[in-house]
Amino acid sequence: MKRILTLAALFAILNVHAYAPKDLVWTSMSHDSSGSMPVGGGDIGMNVWVEEGDLFFYLGRSGAYDENNTLLKQGRVRVRIPGDSLAPFSQTLRLAEGYCEVRLHGARVVIWADVFKPVVNVEIESSRSAAPEVSYETWRYKDRSFRKAEGRQSSWKWSGNKSLRTSRDSITVTDNSVTFIHHNPSETVFDVTVAREGLDSLRSSLWNPLANLASGGRLYGKDLRFDGITEGVYDNTDFVSYNFSTRPARKHTFSIVLNNEQTSDLSAFNHTLDVTASRVRLARDRVASRKWWRDFWNRSYVEAPETGDSDAARITRNYTLFRYMLGCNAYGKEPTKFNGGLFTFDPVHVNPDNPFTPDFRNWGGGTMTAQNQRLVYWPMLKNGDFDMMKPQFDFYLRMLPNAKARTIAYWGHDGACFTEQTELFAFPNMMEYGSKRPVGFDPGVEYNAWLEYCWDTVLEFCDMILQSAVYNGADITEYLPLIDQSLIFFEEHYKYMAGRRGAKKLDGDGKLILFPGSACETYKMTNNASSTIAGLRKVSEDYIAYLTQKEDTASANRWRRFLDIVPEMPVRFTADGKEIIAPAKTWERINNIETPQLYPVFPWRIYGVAVDDSVGYERALNTYLYDTDALGFRSTKGWKQDNIWAACLGLVDEAFALNSEKWADGLHRFPAFLGPGYDWTPDHNWAGAAMIGVQEMLLQADPTGRMIKLFPAWPADKDISFRLHAPCETTIEATLKDGQLTHLKVMPESRAKDVVISPQIKKSYK
Repeated sequence: MKRILTLAALFAILNVHAYAPKDLVWTSMSHDSSGSMPVGGGDIGMNVWVEEGDLFFYLGRSGAYDENNTLLKQGRVRVRIPGDSLAPFSQTLRLAEGYCEVRLHGARVVIWADVFKPVVNVEIESSRSAAPEVSYETWRYKDRSFRKAEGRQSSWKWSGNKSLRTSRDSITVTDNSVTFIHHNPSETVFDVTVAREGLDSLRSSLWNPLANLASGGRLYGKDLRFDGITEGVYDNTDFVSYNFSTRPARKHTFSIVLNNEQTSDLSAFNHTLDVTASRVRLARDRVASRKWWRDFWNRSYVEAPETGDSDAARITRNYTLFRYMLGCNAYGKEPTKFNGGLFTFDPVHVNPDNPFTPDFRNWGGGTMTAQNQRLVYWPMLKNGDFDMMKPQFDFYLRMLPNAKARTIAYWGHDGACFTEQTELFAFPNMMEYGSKRPVGFDPGVEYNAWLEYCWDTVLEFCDMILQSAVYNGADITEYLPLIDQSLIFFEEHYKYMAGRRGAKKLDGDGKLILFPGSACETYKMTNNASSTIAGLRKVSEDYIAYLTQKEDTASANRWRRFLDIVPEMPVRFTADGKEIIAPAKTWERINNIETPQLYPVFPWRIYGVAVDDSVGYERALNTYLYDTDALGFRSTKGWKQDNIWAACLGLVDEAFALNSEKWADGLHRFPAFLGPGYDWTPDHNWAGAAMIGVQEMLLQADPTGRMIKLFPAWPADKDISFRLHAPCETTIEATLKDGQLTHLKVMPESRAKDVVISPQIKKSYK
């Protein structure tokens, strides 16, 4: 944070353009929660909408997991404001300062989350004296049994266990407050998972984040007076409402303090709420939070003029709106979830076959689908949102001891195995692990056609950590054990597997035999998958560079020896003899529609328009253009990455077309609520992939980070301005107008010599 504030001060000194995003304004009310507007900050997300004259918002907070590993909403708030029903209505997202303003019945309502502590504040000001009514609404006023398919919100997924339920919350009311707490028992789905996966003997030594976890908060206000309880139904879900009235006045405020805490004693939880409430200072907190948002926007931006190309304007508007959504969980203990983040709404509006409670989202709450999750966090590097990457890095660091423990228990060797569809406590989701496993099947492998041997996604998060040091000079010392253990696993495990098959642990060339493996979820039972090889090579090379810079010669040499035994990239040839990247040396079947043979382009950046390797570039370009699987899988839906690969390969027209389609407005009122794609709405990995695609069109660096290529895939005739971050603590600010580069500022100035302007821009550059 200190580095970011220093950078903001530097911008002021250098008279760099201060950026403020445009407000998003609605002048009509919404029909339901799918027409909501995201509002948040710190680690709080709210869906705010006005329906039939009532103002609503859902409360969401990072880390609020129940006993089933569902990410719970914290409830719904309703505000009724008597007044002039004919007065002009508006709902405005004040992006520059991170709050929502509603003009309703002659009153002005401001809703905002404190960036620095878990508090929501609501300020109401009327032109005339008014007496608003405030209600806290909860559907967890009773135990709720799972209906068919509802288990997909949790770790139980498709389990047919008829006893499954979400347990009721504890609700306590005083004259001017309501406190709501969901308190997990000491035994949760964690214990079921450990038992089903044969690790009961380790249970007492394992890190368990779900036992006795309490989540919830308190709505309170000095103006509030408890008025009683009513019942209702909203979008298929019955609820109980705790209602408060106020005395007539021109100004009213109320706040909601939130807490997540592992404790067996709820008095400790309530004490934390008391302490948080005692620290609320409305005027001071408002100033601090709004300043944070202004500084946030000055880190980076991408903006096309509204009067210019309409596609470019839409792309950059939605880019900005999505970045705001990411900023709302800047400081969460848990990372922003790919399948909705903090902004899911009533699920029936995503899929009419899901008439469930607002807690529902497909693909679970505490289950990490890393293949999707990575796309949410890669774009934070170029956005300069380095502090926001910490929740994702810490997520893996917390899991490391459990991942090491299960690796030793199953195979008896060192390293940390992180599977796909891993729970927040590092074990595979028990349903994906397989409930009907054959006798003698390897206990460390998921018995699952999609997920078996799919355990290289952790390498992307390892490289993000290394890249954060390259981009920002971040101190990553605490994460080095994660990088070590993730790499060690591949060396130890594939030597172990080869030793079980024969007398030699390496092949005839002295290389690891990465079999059985998996190229994403698509090419299965692979031998030497290109995506795994690319990941091992890139992480090793980046780690060696980092250790060399730190003068840790012994560690650098250790990983050089490892790099020497990583296999070469597999290739194959098209019918007319063009060399392309092969998905693997061999594989047995195709199970999904990913294109891992292009992973050496992104995320691994071994080949590309900014890489000095003409042979490798031609091989990668041929793969994109002529590989029949790559062509058959091409799409802009969901987590698809074709838009990114086109940009990384410098295909200007193709990249713009794909990224324009990728950034098409979502199906709901808020245009950056994309999805559901393959996952859910809002689809954060869809938007993340779209954000990366735009960044790669505007700015790419070579593998060393020294050479920076400007506009490598952006059309010269599309006006745009941006400020983005590059390796070596560099910031680039540029404006393209009428085919000419009218503004270029490189910070520090010493890096200007490393900037190369792409040919299509040079042709019209004066």
